[in-house]
Amino acid sequence: MVVDFSKYSSVKIGGKVEVALLRTYGNYEVQMVGLANNLLVSPHAHNLAILDRCFEGIEDKGRFIEVGARTSAQTLFKYFRDHNLAGLEFLGALPGSVGGLVKMNAGMKTYQMSDVILQANVNGVWLDSQALGLAYRSSAFRGVVFGVRLQKTRGFRDDILQACKRMRAHHPKKPSFGSCFKNPPGDFAGRLLEAVGLKGFCLKQVGFSSAHANFLINLGDAHFDQALDLICLAKERVFQHFGIWLEEEVCILT
Repeated sequence: MVVDFSKYSSVKIGGKVEVALLRTYGNYEVQMVGLANNLLVSPHAHNLAILDRCFEGIEDKGRFIEVGARTSAQTLFKYFRDHNLAGLEFLGALPGSVGGLVKMNAGMKTYQMSDVILQANVNGVWLDSQALGLAYRSSAFRGVVFGVRLQKTRGFRDDILQACKRMRAHHPKKPSFGSCFKNPPGDFAGRLLEAVGLKGFCLKQVGFSSAHANFLINLGDAHFDQALDLICLAKERVFQHFGIWLEEEVCILT
């Protein structure tokens, strides 16, 4: 199948690229696309894949909740809310699919996926959470996520949901992939970018939002190379001023 990432991805940057559809469990050497909410995809990207809809769904297994990796963040959030389950309130303010949420250990504030993950199915094999190497916006495993098993804890926390929604309300409205860089230990990427004059800075058709310096936004018909150049410029400028090498939170597929 062919996917036009200038329409499909959240940042609306990219071109038409061939993407394989995975219909069965297996050990695949591919770059996963998911819903492309935190992806910057080159128009020349290769070896891309997406899961078939057979990997969507949520099932109560008694001791845990089992979720297909193609299931959307909002579908999973609503299930936890409607069944009075705690731990994923922050998903009410996040986009994405479950596979991507697991791979990047997605979260907001101090809440993240690793808080509730018991096991994940990677390349067709169920791995315990300790084997996944989940850390701040990252994981240590390689391979395709097909599903995840989540712990069941009663007591949905609406106060956490509302706090995350308030944070989300201040995010830029133009196409973006959310935070461009991870926060370095003891600091904030947005603060560093603003301190070096990049808040509201534009490079051709991309820029860092004037509302939040860590959001790279598409100003209209932006190209992959423009976004990549801006990311490189930001990393170099922050390093020159602070000696800190920022690490991308966005996944760049080439």
